[in-house]
Amino acid sequence: MFRSISATTLVSLFLTTAAVADNDPVVVELFTSQGCSSCPPADQIMQDLAKRTDVIGLALHVDYWDYIGWKDEYADPNHTLRQRAYAREGGRSMIYTPQMVINGQHDVVGAQSRELDRLIDAHLTAAAEASVQATRSGNDVTVTVEPVELPDGESYDVRVVQYSPMRHASIRRGELAGHELDYANVVESWQMAGQWDGVAPQQYSVSLTSDLPAVVLVQRTGHGPIVAATKVK
Repeated sequence: MFRSISATTLVSLFLTTAAVADNDPVVVELFTSQGCSSCPPADQIMQDLAKRTDVIGLALHVDYWDYIGWKDEYADPNHTLRQRAYAREGGRSMIYTPQMVINGQHDVVGAQSRELDRLIDAHLTAAAEASVQATRSGNDVTVTVEPVELPDGESYDVRVVQYSPMRHASIRRGELAGHELDYANVVESWQMAGQWDGVAPQQYSVSLTSDLPAVVLVQRTGHGPIVAATKVK
C-alpha cells in the first residue's frame, strides 16, 4: 500500500541527510601541477568538489614537473613526499599527475569524474569509524576525536590543513604557456596536532599560522586510510 510522505517529513529527511554528510565528509586530495598539460580538467573537478558540503577537496601542487620550463608557484616538496608515501602504501612504484586520492584509500587517474563519483558515494555510505569535531576562536583551534569502530593496535595522525579557497595563475612557460587558470582549495600549510591511539576520546589544541580556512584529517599513521575529517568552524 502506498503511503504519502508529508512535506515536513521530506524536509526533515533532507536536513538529516545533509547534516550526516556535513559531519562525515569524504576527503579528496588532488595531486596536480601547473606544469602538467593533462591537469586542467582535474583542476576543474576540484572547483566543483570545493562547492560540496559532503566532500573536503584539497589541491596539493607537486614540484616534479618544474624542470620542464615552469615552476609551479603553489608547489610544495612535502606534497610530493605525501604522494610518494601513498604510492608505497598502495604498492605502486610510480607517481603522476593528475591523481586523486579518496580518503587515503583509493585513487583515480586523471579526470575520471564518473569513477570519482562512484568512490565518493561508496565512502559516504560506509559505516563511520571515528568522529572529529573542531572549533576555532581566532587562530586557536580545539580538536576532539572519538572512536566509533576502530581496529585495535593502530595509531592515527591528527593533522590540521589550511588552504586558499581560490588562487589564480598566469602561466608563461611550459606545457600550459599562455593559460590563465584558477585553482580551488590550494593547500598552503600542514600541522600535526598530535597522535591518537584510537581507544579513548582525546582533545588537541593548535594555533593556526594564518587566517585561512582549515580542515582536520584523522589518518592512520603511515599514510593509511583517513578515518574521520571535518571543516574547522
